[in-house]
Amino acid sequence: MAQGPFSRGVVAAPHAAAAEAGRQILAEGGNAIEAMIAAAATIAAVYPHMTHVGGDGFWLIHQPSRRVHGIEACGFAGERATLKSYLDKGHYEIPARGPLAALTVPGAVGGWRLANAMAKASGGTLPRSVMLEPAIRAAREGYKVSRSQASLTVDKLYELKDCPGFAETFLVGGKPPAEGALMRQPALADSLEHLARSGFQDAYRGDIARELARDLEEMGSPVTRADLQAYYAVERTPLSLAHSLGTVHNMPPPTQGLASLMILGILDQLEAMHGPVRQDTVAFVHRIVEATKRAFLVRDRFVTDYDRLDGNPLDHLRTEALRTEAGAIALDRALPWPHRAAPGDTIWMGAADSEGRVVSYIQSIYWEFGSGCVSKSTGFLMQNRGASFVLDPKALNPLEPGRRPFHTLNPAMAQLADGRVFSYGTMGGEGQPQTQAQIFERHVRHGMPLEEALDAPRWLLGRTWGSSVTSLRFESRFDEDLVRKLGSMGHQTAMLDEGWSDTMGHAGGVTLHTDMSLSGAHDPRADGGAAGL
Repeated sequence: MAQGPFSRGVVAAPHAAAAEAGRQILAEGGNAIEAMIAAAATIAAVYPHMTHVGGDGFWLIHQPSRRVHGIEACGFAGERATLKSYLDKGHYEIPARGPLAALTVPGAVGGWRLANAMAKASGGTLPRSVMLEPAIRAAREGYKVSRSQASLTVDKLYELKDCPGFAETFLVGGKPPAEGALMRQPALADSLEHLARSGFQDAYRGDIARELARDLEEMGSPVTRADLQAYYAVERTPLSLAHSLGTVHNMPPPTQGLASLMILGILDQLEAMHGPVRQDTVAFVHRIVEATKRAFLVRDRFVTDYDRLDGNPLDHLRTEALRTEAGAIALDRALPWPHRAAPGDTIWMGAADSEGRVVSYIQSIYWEFGSGCVSKSTGFLMQNRGASFVLDPKALNPLEPGRRPFHTLNPAMAQLADGRVFSYGTMGGEGQPQTQAQIFERHVRHGMPLEEALDAPRWLLGRTWGSSVTSLRFESRFDEDLVRKLGSMGHQTAMLDEGWSDTMGHAGGVTLHTDMSLSGAHDPRADGGAAGL
């Protein structure tokens, strides 16, 4: 799970093949950004239920200058994705699966293109063919089906089996694959080879774009070739929180990065107002849960497409605003809950190199297997991120051509006061800000070693992974007396049967230390780890 210290570079990923792909790039003389591109492509080839090239991505990149860059690689709704078109078909909410769920442009490859440009600008020399070779090999020669892919294919088969291209790509003889079975994605391998030769832009303005657009039109998706041609990933200034332990960064809307930073800021204010609490006590859990609720209330009335924001997200990160939110928290009772929660299937990966580059990257197709629709010509599995739109023109996030959907994705990074740079994150939809907070508080504030902080039992407020449960759920390793005391404070609690549950997300982190050594770790709940040189 944990690796280090390393002297040249480290990559942490939820699948061992992705971590190894990044390590190979570091061994070839590549930097952390190039290693992450390799890992991002490989994870699509070996972990397709969690992420794919038909999804979106968000990057935080710390440069040796200590400047932090953000890349927004999320696609917008297609030109045919209108309210009227869905209502005329009898839909009062957007379908979660099928062609009408595949309604946004896949942005991830555009993010690879912009990240590669940043890598080259800071001295990177590796060609695309080298970076994509591990992914091409895995897709062409085959990969072993993970436990989670096998179980989720069974669990979601009824929803996915009739989606165009799904059965041909992800079933074996019409049945879900067994754990350990060898699977291939030959069309994806062909596309990755073409991208290696022609450039990442080909996914939007070349042969791949032409083939993808044709397949999307045939299956009935609202995304057109003109939509693909119009798409570019963009650089965004990250949101930054001035924290007592350093400066914490995350991505701006349409991600929920604002909520992740607000939770940490509110907790910092609670510490200043009421003093510290011991780790993993009733007070520790209560404070984080209540800070989560306050942050989610702001998120749900504010976060939308970056270009359609009504106000400045930084206003919610100012000391006065965070102190007000902290002051609204009762230390002895829970705020009544729940509210609507968002599911999500995602991967987080981190990388760092000895020259001072640190990457926090998150890539997603939203739900497990996304829309379920696979382009037969390109092998792209299309996301269903557009399901977060609402078919109501008065809503905060209404369906509208050209509009970006709300994103649960949010990579995190902290420039700590002691000089370390800590890149961290998780998958898990609604659970992402909560897991980030638990890791930060345990590892950064309380000094728990990272591998122990990732292994420690976690909780989740609200539903995720498609569950209808909205209570405050705990892994079974939590002390039952602690859970009972939280229940007496008004929390609606429930204990899971599992000690290490996928429900709690797959988290990880990498650290650039002050002596320029590197370390990393990834979640025991996943199938990966950290690898480096």
